[in-house]
Amino acid sequence: MIFKGVREGKPYPDHGLSARGWAKIPPRQFRLNELTTVTTVLALDRLLSEDSTFYGDLFSHVVRWHGELYLEDGLHRAVRSALRNRHIIHARMLDLDALDLDLDPEAPPVEDQVDTAELPSPGRESAGGVHRRGARSTGWTVPVAGRQPPEW
Repeated sequence: MIFKGVREGKPYPDHGLSARGWAKIPPRQFRLNELTTVTTVLALDRLLSEDSTFYGDLFSHVVRWHGELYLEDGLHRAVRSALRNRHIIHARMLDLDALDLDLDPEAPPVEDQVDTAELPSPGRESAGGVHRRGARSTGWTVPVAGRQPPEW
């Protein structure tokens, strides 16, 4: 089985997040078997098209609601990955469990609540360790003053 589940329709409330709001969320990796799709229709012409993401976001959209991960946008990309024997996709995740979705008219819109500095991880801990470099490391080091380069 490719996905955790397939359902027709979104079980979560409409979040109203625009393309600009989605672009604020950094992409991360998700296993296909963790995702439940919210559509049952797969268009073969879109699946086989090389430029199907030309006008849209390059990354799929995942929504977390009540602890479940739903693939809201990017079904065709996910199926193409599965056909190429890749079980991981890069997607942007909107965590509705962490946002205030009250029907209070004074509550800020979802787009204003999306703060990329405090986005929760998708539930997996960082591997860490001495073999991991920092996020800004390029692999180059500053030469130590007074040290001679090796002679070849």
